[in-house]
Amino acid sequence: MATRDDQTPGPRRGRAREWLVPAGLILLTAVPVIAGADRVGHLAGGGPVTPDNARFFSMPLPVVVHIISASVFCFLGAFQFVPSLRRRRPRWHRLAGRLLVPSGVAAALAGIWMTLFYQLPAGDDGLLTVFRLVFGSAMALSLVLGFTAILRRDIASHQAWMMRGYAIGVGAGTQVLTSLPADLILGRMPEGVLRALLLGAGWAINLAVAEWLLRRRPGRRARVATAPAPRPGARRPRPAAAPAGGTGTPTPAAGTRRG
Repeated sequence: MATRDDQTPGPRRGRAREWLVPAGLILLTAVPVIAGADRVGHLAGGGPVTPDNARFFSMPLPVVVHIISASVFCFLGAFQFVPSLRRRRPRWHRLAGRLLVPSGVAAALAGIWMTLFYQLPAGDDGLLTVFRLVFGSAMALSLVLGFTAILRRDIASHQAWMMRGYAIGVGAGTQVLTSLPADLILGRMPEGVLRALLLGAGWAINLAVAEWLLRRRPGRRARVATAPAPRPGARRPRPAAAPAGGTGTPTPAAGTRRG
């Protein structure tokens, strides 16, 4: 007879591996979340004011909305990648999603507002402005499409659009990794076009990983699979003859279309 230890290690190891994904995502976003919390603390404490942060003190609401909404979005979104949690706690999954979508949309729209109306530092305009507007709009649109998909009960589309929106939302964490080598080599933060390309690479890498994961889903592979084509020269099935004493109308053969 199998013992309890013989029966449980597999499921236990599987559940433990599931939690590596949210742990990694939370770790990825830890640096920007901590930096955002520090900025909110400075805003609440009244200083110090420098040329780099003066725009936030002149109008703090957009940046506070962006930081708080993005932090909630990144933290809650990480737990949506645990399949067993979705299965065993579907109500929690729905409630978290109802907070996740507005938080993500608020973070994206606040980021777009800051890009358009804040007095940006030298070097943050141009290409970086284009990247921020494009990816911010893509994030908001992805979350809206994900929300409308679940209203239609289209689970596959809902998961795909939410994953894309989350990938863009956690781009700030990947941007730390893409910018760090240049920072170490140059001895300072990159500026201008190089800074724009490194930050854009963070968003692009996340989206590429999301699309790769979506294309690996079993459901997608099943949808693209096709039935084998008939062999050349294969004979079509002939209609069955009418039974003796029948009306003379042949019965459709199996596999032929009625009507």
